[in-house]
Amino acid sequence: MKQYDYLIVGAGLFGAVFAHEATKQGKKCLVIDKRNHLGGNIYCEETEGINVHKYGAHIFHTNDKTIWDYVNSFVEFNRYTNSPLANYAGELYNLPFNMNTFYQLWKVKTPQEAQAKINEQVAESGITDPQNLEEQAISLVGTDIYQKLIKGYTEKQWGRKATELPAFIIKRLPLRFTFDNNYFNDKYQGIPIGGYNKLTEGLLKGIEVRTSVDFFADKESWMNLAETLVFTGHIDEYYDYRFGKLEYRSLRFENETLDEPNFQGNAVVNYTESHIPYTRIIEHKHFEFGTQAKTVVTKEYPCEWTSGMEAYYPINDEKNTATYRQYKALADQEANIIFGGRLAEYKYYDMHQVIGSALATTKKVFQ
Repeated sequence: MKQYDYLIVGAGLFGAVFAHEATKQGKKCLVIDKRNHLGGNIYCEETEGINVHKYGAHIFHTNDKTIWDYVNSFVEFNRYTNSPLANYAGELYNLPFNMNTFYQLWKVKTPQEAQAKINEQVAESGITDPQNLEEQAISLVGTDIYQKLIKGYTEKQWGRKATELPAFIIKRLPLRFTFDNNYFNDKYQGIPIGGYNKLTEGLLKGIEVRTSVDFFADKESWMNLAETLVFTGHIDEYYDYRFGKLEYRSLRFENETLDEPNFQGNAVVNYTESHIPYTRIIEHKHFEFGTQAKTVVTKEYPCEWTSGMEAYYPINDEKNTATYRQYKALADQEANIIFGGRLAEYKYYDMHQVIGSALATTKKVFQ
């Protein structure tokens, strides 16, 4: 008889939800994480009474009422609505692309005028068979929107020229012919009142957790503690990189505490010119409608990923997808190991999707 039913490696959303649901079933769980805190990338650090999103802005949104009710059973969510702005050459534009944006670009006031302007620019481009991301974007929204609001931002994000990126990255670019700055179409949206740590603490309440623990430093010993392993780390690392390393894009953050109550008047402002090295500035207090005397802003710099850095965005191109499939084939043969979450599944997940995946997994395990 082993000491635990489940050893859960990683205290992010997948691991925390799995641990919570397994504990509800009377199972004994141990959660470990190599970081010195719980919550994975949704972790917040308090500065000047402000919950600072340490690993980039996290805005919860979903159409799934079950998942919305689930997260709200641990912490109440506020009414924050994501309405980012884009700064291009000192001019401000509303996002997503909507009637406010079109008015700011062309002074058009009706949906018909806006559509006509876009159609005219698309026709002028003469692009009928887009060969790269640049051509794909122009064929969808025309040259003005592309040049001012897409090109520089996308090139910074990917670290490549738009002409070198495949067209399929942008399958569609939503255009709204209404005056609506709500970025997400989802029915439910908000931020936990008091920050995301309250969600993590609620999920892991009463469960044994250990931080600053490197699973790979003593893999065999850890695995001998439990009947089943739930692994949410890098799947290629678990298999000792036998098929090679999976690739990611990473981010670097520069935080600054300012002695003023309000720096930019909005939680998210994108900087879309390529010569500005960061993609956006986050002002964290606006996620929770803060009235603190000071403010904390974060500049977000996309960068190439190397081992040891935080892995944010999987590069799901043909090469990496083929490599991941080899690891997945090994994982599928494991009897007492569950692989789940962004790194273990090499998949970009929004928060509600990770929670949904963890709940679906536990339902299957405990049915």
